[in-house]
Amino acid sequence: MRTYAQLLRVNQWVKNLFIFAAAFFGGVIRQEQVLVSLIIGFFTFCAVSSAVYILNDYLDAAADREHPEKKKRPIASGAVKPAVAFGIMAVLLIAAGISAWYFVNLRFLGVLIIYVSVNIGYSLGLKKIALLDIVLVSSGFILRVLAGGFIAGVAISHWLFIMTFLLAMFVAIAKRRDDLVLLEQTGKSMRSSISGYNMEFVNIAMGMMSAVIIVSYIMYTTSAEIIEYLQIALVEKKSGSPTKIFLKDIFIQLTILGWLAYFAFSIYFLGNGIK
Repeated sequence: MRTYAQLLRVNQWVKNLFIFAAAFFGGVIRQEQVLVSLIIGFFTFCAVSSAVYILNDYLDAAADREHPEKKKRPIASGAVKPAVAFGIMAVLLIAAGISAWYFVNLRFLGVLIIYVSVNIGYSLGLKKIALLDIVLVSSGFILRVLAGGFIAGVAISHWLFIMTFLLAMFVAIAKRRDDLVLLEQTGKSMRSSISGYNMEFVNIAMGMMSAVIIVSYIMYTTSAEIIEYLQIALVEKKSGSPTKIFLKDIFIQLTILGWLAYFAFSIYFLGNGIK
């Protein structure tokens, strides 16, 4: 079970929580029908994202075997045969399509199709193009927010789009920095697009991006969690897995929970919906 959980990248499902963002900030998440639809949409998106991870792992298996951590992935390590992995991927995509069609709505299904198409292009070669690779990764989070808005019937503000994209870009750049650290330590390039980056560029980009994010978020809350992530990336050199950092770093968790609690109180108890 652990092997197949790794194949599906269950720990990465936390990214799909962005589906709930529009309904949360729109003040409608407490409506039973909306919440039920969002939960169905969440697990449907999880199925699609897992299918995409399987395809990417299959295509990257040879390169992953050279990576100190990625070599443990089920396909790269040989724990799961490619035929089995493709069978699981097909089931996930079919189940997700049926779920979106019958239990959610066609606009949500359209977002899923776009998400799969973007990631197929990314896996087949677009990830080798520096800068475009991080833009495509970041677009996945925009699509998650858009999917949630379609499910809940909430118009998404430009602020939510901007902040989601900037935060995703920041995290993606931090991941490239981790690849550069590995390149310096091992002499091996772990990512095709890494030749388009260097440490100076990434450090400057992270500093600029963090400043823009703080300005964007200043109307909502202070952004100490960004400073904390910057410390992890630049000082501790542990930005390779943003999900692991989120799941393990108590400070970031408490800051984000406090941020969410503030909005929950403002929206649902004071009645100040986000415009």
